[in-house]
Amino acid sequence: MNPLNVNQMNRVAFPSRLFCLLLITVYALAPAKVSGSYPQQTSGGKSETPAISKTFFGETDGQKVYQYTLTNSKGMQVKVINYGGTITDIITPDKMGEMGSVVLGFDSLPSYTGRANALMGASVGRVANRITNKQFTLDGKEYILTSNIHGGMKGFDKRIWEIKELPGKKEVALRMTYNSKDGEEGYPGNLNVVIVYTLTDANELKIDYTAKTDKATPVILTNHSYFNLSGGKDNKSLNTELSIAGDQYLEASEGNFPTGKLIDVKGTPFDFTSPQLIGSRIAEVKENNGYDLTYVLRNQTGKLALAAIAYESLSGRVMEVYTTEPGVVFYTGNYLSERTKGRGGKPFTKNGAFCLETQHFPDSPNHPGFPNSILRPGETYKSQTVYKFLVRD
Repeated sequence: MNPLNVNQMNRVAFPSRLFCLLLITVYALAPAKVSGSYPQQTSGGKSETPAISKTFFGETDGQKVYQYTLTNSKGMQVKVINYGGTITDIITPDKMGEMGSVVLGFDSLPSYTGRANALMGASVGRVANRITNKQFTLDGKEYILTSNIHGGMKGFDKRIWEIKELPGKKEVALRMTYNSKDGEEGYPGNLNVVIVYTLTDANELKIDYTAKTDKATPVILTNHSYFNLSGGKDNKSLNTELSIAGDQYLEASEGNFPTGKLIDVKGTPFDFTSPQLIGSRIAEVKENNGYDLTYVLRNQTGKLALAAIAYESLSGRVMEVYTTEPGVVFYTGNYLSERTKGRGGKPFTKNGAFCLETQHFPDSPNHPGFPNSILRPGETYKSQTVYKFLVRD
């Protein structure tokens, strides 16, 4: 029977069937359910304009902290707070189009300012990673630092950054600025640092660093995000497949300080020149409770090039990492603890995430043979890293 032929319908059946058709139509046109309150990914047709929003996140040391949310036309989001220039969340679609967070983080400012925060998503400097004996000599003068790691006792990850919103039709960005004073944490020179986070409609997070100084000073900047591409489906990252475009790594002594020697990865559990599961050989790594080493990337030109690819099979997410930097530190969250609660009250787990920190080599000021990390007056420090997110069936 043709449902549109009124002559063949009685007066009761017609409105009932019409109501059912309307329900089916509404259900078919409704957006698919997504986890949490994340925006729905668009798939073709008209898309929303990229946007930036800002919310109050708390106060520390009498200074207000805000969380900024970058959203592209496909629904991907990147969230940043001005405390530490920290990436608090990256939300991307999986192979089913469901949105989920791919980095570890916290819900509140006290967690970020607390001692249990292991640099989650933070901007790290003035010199990221390690400095042997917390000292170096530059132009004949010896400098003593407040700490041998990550820029000092109060590095860039614990500073309040100025943030300016940069809206756009095809991409949105945040321009973060911090002025590090001469002598801060023991480093020479007034250093002006600018970091721009840009979210594109190609699901790329671009991080552009620039810096200028009035005295010669070492500068090594990076971002310390912890990635778990499963979007919460796996509390470990050991089943993530990883490849790194590096044939050598830096030999390190006790305490993970570079000796200056480069070691070939071939024949070692550090060989990721072809795709390998992170967990497949991690038990063979006796030092540092898991992977925590610097890879010498094949690209040493200073131009943007592919550094690493990570693939997580449960979600189908792929993350490609591009950088102008000569090295990348691969760290597998070896000391993450269930005693620390992350976003949504969910406890962290050992090896629950991994870091790919693009940067100059650790302890570079003490190794003349390493790529130069000294910035001088009249020069401009420039660096770019891109994290691109895709899906694979």
